[in-house]
Amino acid sequence: MRALGLAAAALLLAAGCIPETQLRPTTDAQRVQGGSDAARAEASGVTLVADGAAWKGTPENLERSLTPVLVRLENHSGRPLRLQYGDFALVGTESRFRYSAVPPLAINNGGLASASQGTGGSGRTSLYLGFGTGWGYGPYSSWSYWPRGPFVGPYYNPFYPDPYWYGQACQEPLPTADMLSQVLPEGTLGDGGRVGGFLYFQGVAARESRVVLQARLVDANTGEPMGTLDIPFQVSGR
Repeated sequence: MRALGLAAAALLLAAGCIPETQLRPTTDAQRVQGGSDAARAEASGVTLVADGAAWKGTPENLERSLTPVLVRLENHSGRPLRLQYGDFALVGTESRFRYSAVPPLAINNGGLASASQGTGGSGRTSLYLGFGTGWGYGPYSSWSYWPRGPFVGPYYNPFYPDPYWYGQACQEPLPTADMLSQVLPEGTLGDGGRVGGFLYFQGVAARESRVVLQARLVDANTGEPMGTLDIPFQVSGR
């Protein structure tokens, strides 16, 4: 049966029928004001805003291969916050499978690549509009892909593909320059700081109908858990 599933996935890939995955907040999610597809959660003085339908860069069909989620974190916990890709995951509501965030430099055929190997795109984020003011719960005019306030990093962890990784459906090599320039950096977010960018997860449209974005909050100095932020999403394919 697994062989049949892999064969079917290969046929869909060849036919260009892999759905483009987008995440929309569920009815019980705390939506951001302004009618956007973003939702928010807050705990321990840390606020997370996430939008699973925000990708506008190159490749345009990235959602056929991965699930890009735009996130923004603001830290008012009084403690330094660790930011590592392993602290973020999409968890299937029914399957309970945990899809860990993929380090962008590990997307190239499952191996590590250098930042200079990003191809395609403009090399600039299409949504970056500079250092606005305020939190920006409405339109994305104040969203930024660069850290604000105290921030130390980045650093990367090795990535090990899980059993659901079936390869990419994008025809151009990944990661692209847009993917690298718009990614959420790893590092340490100091108290009073804010940072935003994309997290990249494996495509979930063919396997999940609902997922929960989970962010583990960890003290960067002590490693002590500070809590967990959850945002529920409905999975849609287009």
